[in-house]
Amino acid sequence: MFKKLFGWSKKKEDSQAGPDIQFGRYSDNNKPVAKVSRWTDADTLYKEKKYIESIDAFFEYLRDDTAQNVVYERNGAEGRFHLYQGSKIVRGHFNNEVLKAEVTLARMPQPSVPVMRRLLEMNFNLYYSRFALDNDRLCMSFDSDIATASPSKLYYGLKELSAKADKQDDLLVQDFTMLETTDNEHIVVIPEAEKEVKYEYLQKWIKETLDTISPLDPDKFCSSNAYMLMVLIYKIDYLITPEGKLLYDMEKITGIYFKKDERPMVEKNRDMIDEFKKMQAKPKEEVFDCLFRSKYTFSIVAPQQYKTIADSIHGANQNLVWYRDNNYPFIATQIAEYGISYCQYSYSLPKAITELVHLYMRVNYSGYFAALGYKRYYDPVKNQFASEEISEKIKAIQERWKDKYPLMDFKTQNLRFDNLLNFDYSFTNEMEFLNTDPK
Repeated sequence: MFKKLFGWSKKKEDSQAGPDIQFGRYSDNNKPVAKVSRWTDADTLYKEKKYIESIDAFFEYLRDDTAQNVVYERNGAEGRFHLYQGSKIVRGHFNNEVLKAEVTLARMPQPSVPVMRRLLEMNFNLYYSRFALDNDRLCMSFDSDIATASPSKLYYGLKELSAKADKQDDLLVQDFTMLETTDNEHIVVIPEAEKEVKYEYLQKWIKETLDTISPLDPDKFCSSNAYMLMVLIYKIDYLITPEGKLLYDMEKITGIYFKKDERPMVEKNRDMIDEFKKMQAKPKEEVFDCLFRSKYTFSIVAPQQYKTIADSIHGANQNLVWYRDNNYPFIATQIAEYGISYCQYSYSLPKAITELVHLYMRVNYSGYFAALGYKRYYDPVKNQFASEEISEKIKAIQERWKDKYPLMDFKTQNLRFDNLLNFDYSFTNEMEFLNTDPK
């Protein structure tokens, strides 16, 4: 009785329950109002030619206090910093004249013409940074005169350096056997039990999708098959969050889908299915090598106006109606998921929206979350939802972000809990109409 009267409930306890596991890619579109103001400070100080103070404000803006992804120290007009981006650490220093940053990619004990040719070709696609060789150390570097080191130049220069290095180090080592991995001691190895669960569900989700597609007419169902294959990529990316070669393979599949060519969707679906079958056949040890935790400073995708997100949700929900009405509930749920998972994968979403997406995934993939040690929000056997807790979670998200998004109003009373498809449709429909305008 007292718990109900005073709001003490298991819901509050559940918000902190479960293991500490990262889901999805890092988004730097999640900064509180105080952090955002430091960008303005950095820009103002730079225009006033207070360059060192501008750098102070810039790195304070860049640092995510929760992730502790940036280390910065200054002594007078000189300073040092390092920041984390996946498997790489960017290290740098500055003084009154120049700012320099560098990241180690790999060791090359013996000179290699193919490696140098690859780096030379990639240099043409870089705007701010460049590949370099320091004795046996392959690296990337970025530098700027202090007088031209505006916050925008620092942000995009360090972002290019960090993101390219994080991606290329794994690919270079895999493509060239003479290269050796180095400078990755900061990576956190995840428990074997967690790897086992992730591998199990990677296999389960691929099989489930391919088994659903297999009996369908590839011409008549080419659109729904494409939806399911892309949702498979998005759920693997968000829920399992692989790195290295597995991440590269997933990007290759999305490239098949989005490549602007004249090939019919039936052919693209066939090629994507073939790639998923290759992924299925990967040895467990190879998959395990791609599962680890690390810190990030930059998002690899850019923010978008919320209308873009709303349009994606609206389009998917319109397209699921036929499948819902013709008794293809699994396909319909996958299309509903596409609307929000495409945005989570493709854009740097506000943290409030990502938290809603995460709740959606916890409901839809309750078995996976239960296997990882979290409480179930949905029991598919009994078709039973933890409706009170789901509603309270949504209210807690809105309360947590009300200072930044005071007009955001997710109407929990509109949620349907009679079956999973109706829940998905009602949940995403509410997300479509959220107002994320600031104060």
